[in-house]
This record gives sequence, C-alpha cells and structure tokens, in this order.
Amino acid sequence: MSMPTELATAVRERRRALGLTQQETGELAGVSAKFIRDFERGKDSVRLDKLTDLLDVLGLALRVEVSR
Repeated sequence: MSMPTELATAVRERRRALGLTQQETGELAGVSAKFIRDFERGKDSVRLDKLTDLLDVLGLALRVEVSR
C-alpha cells in the first residue's frame, strides 16, 4: 500500500470514528467537501496547507522520518 493511500484511509477512518460527514469536516477544517472527497478517494496531489488543516481537525499528525 502506498503512503498516500494509507494517509487517505487513516483520514477517512478517523473522520468516521468521530461521526463527521465530509461536509462537516470540511467546514471545520476550512476546506471544501470536494477536497475531502477527492483526498479520501486517493487524489495524488493536494495542497499541504489544506492537508495539515484537515489533519489538525481530526487530531492526526503527519510525521516525517529518515528513510532507511
């Protein structure tokens, strides 16, 4: 599984666990429901600022590590 797919899955699962719709999540994060839909479906390019706003709302963090 690729990193973007894993991230999209984590976002979708967390949003659902919180009982939020894509519309509600978008409103809280200041992004459109379309952004949420596209991201969860695996869109391969997104604006990093929108992604970090989305992750913040869901209580998720993106961590960068040195690859081996």
